[in-house]
Amino acid sequence: MKRFLLAIMLAASAAFSVSAAIEVYEFDTPEQEEAFKKLGKELRCPKCQNNNIADSNAGLAQDLRLKVYEMLKQGKNEDEIVDYMVDRYGNFVTYNPPVTASTFILWAGPALFVVGGFTVLVMRSRKPKVKTAKAELDSEEQARLDALLNEESADNKNKDNNG
Repeated sequence: MKRFLLAIMLAASAAFSVSAAIEVYEFDTPEQEEAFKKLGKELRCPKCQNNNIADSNAGLAQDLRLKVYEMLKQGKNEDEIVDYMVDRYGNFVTYNPPVTASTFILWAGPALFVVGGFTVLVMRSRKPKVKTAKAELDSEEQARLDALLNEESADNKNKDNNG
């Protein structure tokens, strides 16, 4: 009996946790519906940061979808809606922010990095190789070196003969 009650309680709790509100929007024209879908894919959720408002379940994304719907019903076009969202949330709300003074480094940075790296590689490959100068030994150092080499070869001969 306890197992039966436990199973019912688990099933009931699972059913409540799965239930989610499904948003249904009524559009006057198919063009409004297409614009709504397009804007849902183009606008980024400021809270989720890498989801668009169509895919996000965040409360802010739901509010943004509702605002887009309301603005479409008021007769606003897509550009006006995007401008409103950018004014309110900044350029971050779009996936393709415009090139401005504040976003220039984001657009030009990768290209500048590649060009700079290529320039460094070219400069390094054209740089003349530094030749190492042979050290000249004076007569005293040469005599000492010859004596050491002769001594080493004599030791090796003695080992071979005794070995």
